[in-house]
Amino acid sequence: MQILITGGAGYIGSHTCVELLNAGYEIIVFDNFINSNPGVISKVKKITGKELIFYEADMLNRMAMEQIFRENNIDAVIHFAGLKAVGESTLQPLRYYENNVVGTIVLLETMVKYKVKRLVFSSSATVYGNPAILPIKEMSPLLPTNPYGRTKLTIENILYDLYASDNEWSISLLRYFNPIGAHKSGLIGDNPNGIPNNLMPFLVKVAHGELEVLNIFGSDYPTKDGTGVRDYIHVVDLSLGHIKAMEKIMHHKGVEAYNLGTGRGYSVLELIRIFEAATGQKVNYNFTSRREGDIAECYADPQKAKKELGWQATRDIFKMCEDSWRFIKKSL
Repeated sequence: MQILITGGAGYIGSHTCVELLNAGYEIIVFDNFINSNPGVISKVKKITGKELIFYEADMLNRMAMEQIFRENNIDAVIHFAGLKAVGESTLQPLRYYENNVVGTIVLLETMVKYKVKRLVFSSSATVYGNPAILPIKEMSPLLPTNPYGRTKLTIENILYDLYASDNEWSISLLRYFNPIGAHKSGLIGDNPNGIPNNLMPFLVKVAHGELEVLNIFGSDYPTKDGTGVRDYIHVVDLSLGHIKAMEKIMHHKGVEAYNLGTGRGYSVLELIRIFEAATGQKVNYNFTSRREGDIAECYADPQKAKKELGWQATRDIFKMCEDSWRFIKKSL
């Protein structure tokens, strides 16, 4: 069985490639390396001791998508490729809509042409926006507060419409919360190009001395300590969730959304304290103004994924911090 992984050199994509290869799947991967590193592919092979098929390609390039599908017998697609920074999306909304939405349409049109109708889509908890009730359930209102989240919701709506037009499609929408951590080998993890947009990669680079100080965006949220609260999930748990979702779409038609999270929220200051305890490293931080598009509190009700996919997160926040630190020490 051949599985196509879009954006497979990225943070979540690369960990999912490892878990797929370890589970015995044959995978085809493409990435344009806008926010990833070519060396990740060789590290995936080193960790697993297995080969994969790789293309350097952009999903906006229709000819490249055609080539990948023409040269392989793809059974299903796990779709990670996309720009993902909330703050950046507020400054560059057109870039986000073109890359995430238009690129996905090109991918879907190619899938239609080659009769590949099984898809796991990397959505996001940002589709919920600022939740009125916590924890967040899959039927909660979908009101994203930033362009990144709106691109994810737009794609979800496209996928619902696609299934309505053709009931042969099998689609899982995975709305995951805040992935952190790294593979236990320390060979792959979250190491974006340039200055990180997400909390953990920024935090570990401050702890390592590569960056001077961690800016905390907002100290006046209505939370336990004034800083934003998020549901952090280990990237390996998240990757295993993708495999469970893929196994389901092989046997069930339709479109289903699933929250992938732990069901527990931690504030920014709590995460810093846990990281310091787990690693023995001091993190310099200061407070700055809130970031446009951010919300106070966000954590999941993951019970639907447990019931229907047989999946739940098992790695705790302490291990997430340990694994993130091990990775950064090896990579810098």
